[in-house]
Amino acid sequence: MSDNEEGYDSELDEELDELEGELDEEPNEEPEAAAEEADPTDDEQPADAAADEATEEADTTDDEPVLDEDVMPDDEADLLIPVEDYLAAGVHIGTQQKTSSMERFIHRVRTDGLYVLDVSTTDDRIRTAASFLANYSPEQILVASSRQYGRFPAEKFADAVGARARTGRFIPGTLTNPDYDGYIEPDVVVVTDPIGDSQAVKEAITVGIPVIAMCDSNNTTSNVDLVVPTNNKGRRALSVIYWLLANETLDRRGAEPGYALEDFETDL
Repeated sequence: MSDNEEGYDSELDEELDELEGELDEEPNEEPEAAAEEADPTDDEQPADAAADEATEEADTTDDEPVLDEDVMPDDEADLLIPVEDYLAAGVHIGTQQKTSSMERFIHRVRTDGLYVLDVSTTDDRIRTAASFLANYSPEQILVASSRQYGRFPAEKFADAVGARARTGRFIPGTLTNPDYDGYIEPDVVVVTDPIGDSQAVKEAITVGIPVIAMCDSNNTTSNVDLVVPTNNKGRRALSVIYWLLANETLDRRGAEPGYALEDFETDL
C-alpha cells in the first residue's frame, strides 16, 4: 500500500495495493511535515565520497563485471536482463548511508561500507511500476529528473512511452498554479530521486498525484507510493532503469518494445 495515503481515492489505493502485493507499510505522515523531513535539496544533502567514487568507477571502467558478487538472495531469480548486466551498470551500488524506510530493499553491506541493493527486488519493482503506468493515458504521465545523469534517459523514457518530461530545475507551481504558463495536470509522476526532485514530489503530494520514485539506500520514502530501489546517481544505472521501465510499459500496453539500451545512454 502507498506510504502516503491521505488525499488519494479508494480505487487508486486498491490498485496500488494489488500491484505491490505484500509491500510493507510505512508509518503515515502529514504531507507537509513529511516533505520537510524527507526531501532536502541536493545542496543540503551531505556529500558521500565513497558512493560517488563507486558510481564513477561503475560508469567509466571497461572491465568485465564481477560475476560472483552477492546482490540478491535468490541466485536463480528470473530477471528481465541477466544479473551481469545489472552489475555492469552498477544498479546495485548504494551509498554508505541507509534510511529505515530503505532497509527492506538492502541485501547486504560491502566491506567498504557501501550498501548493496537487492537486484531481484529492483527487477520486480520495475515490472510493478510498468504495470501501474500502463493503466494511464501516456500524456497523463509526467517524468521529472533534476540529476545530470537522469535527464537524458528520463526524456528518452518520456519520448518512448508518450509521456511528458520536466528535466533540470522543476519550476515551482508546475502542478499547483493554474496561472503559470507551464502548468500541467498529470495523473502520475515518476521521479529520478526524491531528494533532487523534492519540488516535484511536494507538488504531487499537494494535488494528490501518486509518485513512483527511483530510490537509493539514503532516500526516505514517506512521500513515495511506489519505490524502485536502485543506484539513482550513476549514468549507466539510470540508463538501464529507464530503458527497462520504458520497454516494460510498452509491453504491457501491447505495443512493441523496440528500444535498445544504447538509446537511453547519456554521452559523457
